[in-house]
Amino acid sequence: MDVEQMNTEEADEQLINDAFQKLLDSYLASRHRKKVDLITKAFNFARQAHKGVRRLSGEPYIMHPIAVAQIACSEIGLGSTSICSALLHDVVEDTDYTVEDISNIFGPKIAQIVDGLTKISGGIFGEQASAQAENFKKLLLTMSDDIRVILIKICDRLHNMRTLESQPANKQYKIAGETLYIYAPLANRLGLNKIKSELENLSFRFEHPAEYAAIEAKLKSTRASRDELFSQFTTPIEDALKKMGIEYEIKERVKSPYSIWNKMQNKHVTFEEIYDILAVRIIFTPKVREEEVNECFNIYVAISKIYKSHPDRLRDWLSHPKANGYQALHVTLMSKQGRWIEVQIRSDRMDEIAEQGFAAHWKYKDGVEEEYTEDETELNEWLGTIKEILDDPQPDAMDFLDTIKLNLFASEIFVFTPKGEIRTLPAGCTALDFAFSIHTFLGSHCIGAKVNHKLVPLSHKLQSGDQVEILTSKSQHVSPTWINFVSTAKAKAKIQAILRRDNREIQRQGEETLNAFLQKNGFEPSLALTDQLAEFHDYSKRGEFLLALGEKIVLLGEKDLDRLNGKDDTDDNSLGWRKYVPFVKKKKEESTQKQRLFIVPEKFNRKKPVYISEENINQYKFPGCCHPIPGDDALGYINNKNEIEIHKRVCPVAAKLKSSYGNRILDIKWDMHKVLFFDATIRIGGIDRVGMLNEITQVISSQMSVNIHKVTITCEDGIFDGSIDLRVHDREDVQSIIDNLKGIPDLKEISQIM
Repeated sequence: MDVEQMNTEEADEQLINDAFQKLLDSYLASRHRKKVDLITKAFNFARQAHKGVRRLSGEPYIMHPIAVAQIACSEIGLGSTSICSALLHDVVEDTDYTVEDISNIFGPKIAQIVDGLTKISGGIFGEQASAQAENFKKLLLTMSDDIRVILIKICDRLHNMRTLESQPANKQYKIAGETLYIYAPLANRLGLNKIKSELENLSFRFEHPAEYAAIEAKLKSTRASRDELFSQFTTPIEDALKKMGIEYEIKERVKSPYSIWNKMQNKHVTFEEIYDILAVRIIFTPKVREEEVNECFNIYVAISKIYKSHPDRLRDWLSHPKANGYQALHVTLMSKQGRWIEVQIRSDRMDEIAEQGFAAHWKYKDGVEEEYTEDETELNEWLGTIKEILDDPQPDAMDFLDTIKLNLFASEIFVFTPKGEIRTLPAGCTALDFAFSIHTFLGSHCIGAKVNHKLVPLSHKLQSGDQVEILTSKSQHVSPTWINFVSTAKAKAKIQAILRRDNREIQRQGEETLNAFLQKNGFEPSLALTDQLAEFHDYSKRGEFLLALGEKIVLLGEKDLDRLNGKDDTDDNSLGWRKYVPFVKKKKEESTQKQRLFIVPEKFNRKKPVYISEENINQYKFPGCCHPIPGDDALGYINNKNEIEIHKRVCPVAAKLKSSYGNRILDIKWDMHKVLFFDATIRIGGIDRVGMLNEITQVISSQMSVNIHKVTITCEDGIFDGSIDLRVHDREDVQSIIDNLKGIPDLKEISQIM
């Protein structure tokens, strides 16, 4: 062994020992039962198992499990069982050790968690969407057995995101997209606010580096004025709290770059137009733990004597905590500088739960020995709902993910049953959602509801505080239109399952009708004949055709026999035949187009970026979902035909592709030279006056020589709003037009429509 190798090994040993010592120090500083021997045993086992293996970044592999355990311990507050499981989480997948080995050495509980982590390893997703859904189901089922599985998985993802720099760009987009699609909302739903924000920001940084850097720079440049505002605003509040004899801490909460960017996109505003970048957090230690809710209101009363509060912006999460355990009182006050500032009032216990989620609950329960208890009723209800969704097989994997996501993102409302029991539901849900949340039978036979004793239809949207009584009838049946009346994952899943069962029965009747017709006319029933008749009647899918037969939408007759016998009736005016002829022609056109497209060969290097230039741009597909133009942050996706589709990285379709087909994502770079033209749309709004439209067109057409394709303007009560379709070379042209338009008086809003 040479000297250099010895020095490297010694440096590695030092690095590993220091990281493990830091983990032990964090654990010893916590309030958990001290099981240092067990943690040390798990560390030594994992270290030996991963010996000689390195990560892409070049550091020893064992540094990753230590980092995951460190996050579990210090950032979520988990104990020895979780720390050991985190240290061992990659052993079964990456080495020759089995779950049985782990169980024999560390006991069944740690083995069960490691097994759960192994099942959902390698990112949630496999190569196909169906594999993704299966893995996601495994994730949620395992999570239902022990919440620590998902908590450690989130820690694992957080460390992977923190070290994403070492991955190639296409892998970065896949992992970042998956993180935004699944892990950030999961962290949010489990109350891990700090981790949710970091996951969102890291994803944003890798997907849109330029925008991230620009927002960071603006936050830095406005910091001094923000600090001054914070100081002037909080000084009189501090005096009031001291007089009340309250032990407190006041923190400045600055909106994260991702949240700012999201608001800029959704509200079409600039950084300077976002007024809630600064919020103030008052964290106090209650004199009597049982009186902490009252103390929150006492603080609110005291500070609302100093500043005027906004009547519509009081958010009481004290009496009814959010479903993820979040408790606080939010009030918005008018500062002496004329700015509305949100103040969040919460106790030290509420603050810890807000940052660390459900895992922090145990600290405030008397006589709890281990770090996890199963009496978090809201969480268990949520897990129960997910289990119910999993009971009905979903035909489309992405639909399954979307329905889960609906529940992850939704904010809650509180609704009462006729007996006065409280139910938590997502905002925007309907009477039908409420019916299915109580029982599938109640939902499937629901004919309407009484909300606050008034009769309402199934589609009536519920508000917080409503009292709801569901009305049913045995003769009522689920209708396909019901899917439009619901927003919760459970209701959607149940309705789809019932409709699928009903459709199967109708299809069976359709198949019987078809077979009887064929046999009566001397034909042997076959799939080929069914497909031929389906195409004649303009149905692309066999199932849809059989359904139409079963519902008597299609009736078979003489013309169908003529077609089956090969009689070409050119005078036939029925829809089926006339549509059939041009259909062939269309196919030929498509095949000509396909020859021009680049087809990805088998040994294609997916890690290298694909450069798009004027010469090769026609070889790639540009779907209509997002209209990327040169200069956009874009990515490529290898579709089922091995063609390359180009999407914006912010495109909703791309978000699904990143999280389902990560191995097909490519890094796209633009190599364009302002030769070709592309469509772009900008949105404008402002105060209407004579000559306004003329000034706008003058700037675009005369000053900048840009071709205006279409202008749409609506005006109401002196305020106008509209859009302009332009022909531009790239994103730089769009930005230049926006900058020039900002010089026009009374033009208040200018933004690019994504």
